[in-house]
Amino acid sequence: MQKIATNVFIYSSIVFGIVGVLMILTLPDGGDAAKSGLNLILSRLLSATVFVILPSFALSIAGKYLGDKS
Repeated sequence: MQKIATNVFIYSSIVFGIVGVLMILTLPDGGDAAKSGLNLILSRLLSATVFVILPSFALSIAGKYLGDKS
């Protein structure tokens, strides 16, 4: 379980970085008032990856420290 959670954390962190860079690159010059549809989708994907990163990180750490060692 810990290995799966760690892999999910690593991959979702990579996706978070890629989506964040794409979001910045596709932001129009007008700022927030002129957001495009693509930028809106990327911001939602960025938020979704946060909700994947946090639980997978917690599971990875919990599996490491709370595992059966008896």
